Amino acid sequence: MTAARAWQLVTAVVALVALLLQLGLVINGDAILVDHHQPNLVERLVRFFAYFTIESNILVLVTTAQLARDPAYDGPRWRVVRIAAISGITVTGLVHWFLLRPLLHLDGADLVADQLLHLVVPILAVLGWLLFGPRPRIDWAGCLRAAVWPLAWLAVMLVAGGLTGWYPYPFLDHREHGWGRVVVVCIGIFALFFALFAGMREYDRRRPPAPVTGS
Repeated sequence: MTAARAWQLVTAVVALVALLLQLGLVINGDAILVDHHQPNLVERLVRFFAYFTIESNILVLVTTAQLARDPAYDGPRWRVVRIAAISGITVTGLVHWFLLRPLLHLDGADLVADQLLHLVVPILAVLGWLLFGPRPRIDWAGCLRAAVWPLAWLAVMLVAGGLTGWYPYPFLDHREHGWGRVVVVCIGIFALFFALFAGMREYDRRRPPAPVTGS
C-alpha cells in the first residue's frame, strides 16, 4: 500500500470512529452542545446531522475513503466535494478552537469524541491534503461551488433556529448576543473560508502534481 493510500485510509477510519462514537453518545443522550433540556431521540438525531462539525467530518470520511481506493481520483463534481471537505474541516477545527472550546466542559467518551471530531480528523485531513493532494485540482470555479454548502447551511440554521429556538452553535443565537454580533461572526467565518480558498488554490498551483508514483 502506498503512503498516500495508507494516510487516507487512516483518516477515513478515524473519521468513521469519531462519527459513530458521537452518534452513540447522542443516541444515549449524553452531553450535546448548547442543549438546555433533553430533546427526544428524533430531535437528537436531526440535531446531530445539523452540526457543521458532523457534516464536515462526513465529507472527510467520504473523500478520504475514495482516495484510499484511488489516490489520484478525479472529476468535476469530485473536485468541489474535496474542496468543501478540506476547507470545511479546517474551519471546523479553527472555529472550535477559538470560539467553542472555552465553552465546553467534557470528560470521558464525550471528550474523546470531541477531540477526534475537532482536532484529530482536521489535522489528519489537512496534512493528508498538503502531503498527498491529489493536485492540481483547485480553481476559483470549484471554490465558489464549494462555498454553496456552508452558505446554504448557514441560511437553513438561521431560519430553523428562528422557528424552533434551537441553534447548533451559541454564536448563531441572536437572543444571546444580538444580531450585530451574529452578523460579524458569520462574516468573519466566511472571510476565513475565502482566505482558505485563496491559500489552497495558491498551494495547489505551486506544488508539483501529486500523488506521484510510489507515494
